[in-house]
Amino acid sequence: MDFNGKNILIVGGTSGIGLALQQNLRQRGANVWVASRREPADGTPHIPLDVTAPADGWAAALPDTLHGVAYCPGSINLKPFARLSEDDFNRDWQVNVMGAVRVLQAAVPALKKAQGASVVVFSTVAARTGLNFHASIAAAKGALEGLALSLAAEYAGSRIRFNAVAPSLTDTPLAGNLLSSPEKREASDKRHPLGRVGTAAELASLAAFLLSDQAGWITGQVLHADGGLSSLR
Repeated sequence: MDFNGKNILIVGGTSGIGLALQQNLRQRGANVWVASRREPADGTPHIPLDVTAPADGWAAALPDTLHGVAYCPGSINLKPFARLSEDDFNRDWQVNVMGAVRVLQAAVPALKKAQGASVVVFSTVAARTGLNFHASIAAAKGALEGLALSLAAEYAGSRIRFNAVAPSLTDTPLAGNLLSSPEKREASDKRHPLGRVGTAAELASLAAFLLSDQAGWITGQVLHADGGLSSLR
């Protein structure tokens, strides 16, 4: 996968999957911009952005042409349904859905200019596989999948591809509390048919493929990278 001369925006590229993705793409020659609250420690061009709040003018820092966007922010808010507040649902909605809406509305003009661009968003296995205590995050990520599929149809004529990656539990800082002891890690590993949780590098490799020209005929898809959790028993 050759990204020389490609301009890629990664939203949430300072930790976890987003960080692994920006490192992957830079190694392949991409020009990468990271939009996030924190500035990257490695000097990658940075655009300050809080996806939960309207931010006028941030898109002025983008290059004139974008060949790809990866929307990586996520949340883990696992509670029984009866204990989830409206604020819980609203926070997950803002991070996972409205943040993506704001970013993509700002980025589409630059994506159109590429005459062949790709957008990748990150969902969750729980959006289509019922899991206990996932009501808020599953609702938000399910909406994100719907957004990606709708935009895939709307912008097919502009040669902008939209796909979603739906991982299961991945070893990232966001999942730290779920993997914080040998016992928790062992239990999480055993839930997956392949016997382990995923890694940020594995999810980044899949996202890099979807952003690349090699995936040029793939759009409107939700790809499950979940160790078999969604389909195997």
